[in-house]
Amino acid sequence: MPPNGSQARREEILRLATTTGLASVEELSRHFGVTASTIRRDLARLTADGRLARTYGGAMALNAHPEAPLRQRTGEAYAQKRAIARWAAAQVQPGESLLLDAGSTIGALAHELRTAQDLTVATTGLTVLHELADVENVHVECLGGTLRPLSRAFVGPLTEAALERMTFDRVFLSADGVTADGGICEADLRQTRLKELMARRATHVYVLAHAAKLGRAPFHAWTTLSPGWTLVTDSEATGTDVAAFRERGTHVVLADAVAELPAGAPPALPADGAGG
Repeated sequence: MPPNGSQARREEILRLATTTGLASVEELSRHFGVTASTIRRDLARLTADGRLARTYGGAMALNAHPEAPLRQRTGEAYAQKRAIARWAAAQVQPGESLLLDAGSTIGALAHELRTAQDLTVATTGLTVLHELADVENVHVECLGGTLRPLSRAFVGPLTEAALERMTFDRVFLSADGVTADGGICEADLRQTRLKELMARRATHVYVLAHAAKLGRAPFHAWTTLSPGWTLVTDSEATGTDVAAFRERGTHVVLADAVAELPAGAPPALPADGAGG
């Protein structure tokens, strides 16, 4: 008998996608004895969580490169992310207005900005909000919208509408992968559209991505790199990778990562109740 609870039903949808290839919304609706709108909500949630990739007409397939949750990614390449964050924070001048994306490296940057003076920081990321919420010398603006639990970031039309009312001195973008010809790769088209809009609102654009992300294209949503943007990576990046970006007009900075473990835990994330 098909499961009744929404979470159990979603898990069964994933199992069916793997085993029998049950594809359409109509088939799933009949199988579970629920409405098509209920199934669409299930599929939307599974897609937002990075566990399912949907195709035209409601067909579905498991994502070949499941998106890792932000909590898992926070501890990866810690020294490299910390070096990138330190370099990025050093570019910021008192009195500037910053736009911070979401992501673990951006969270590390927010941690570095806790000692900054007289900043305005707008962000789409819960991690940034958590890091800067109690800092007296930083004025924080939250760009609300639809929360993506896996990335702990806001996306969608409300986020985009808020951006139209603001401009910034610098924007710092994250990436799941970045290639010289394709640009910034993400799991969700809403993310890449938002990054494009964010870049338009700032004078200086930085992409923060440690060396392991260079040349990677794990998903199929893209933001094009524009000439004049700055890619900040770490010293493990190969000469070939760096040359490919520079040939297309991207400035590349190699931040020296000190081989060290954090003195404490990585910058804390909000509790699970605040987002997935």
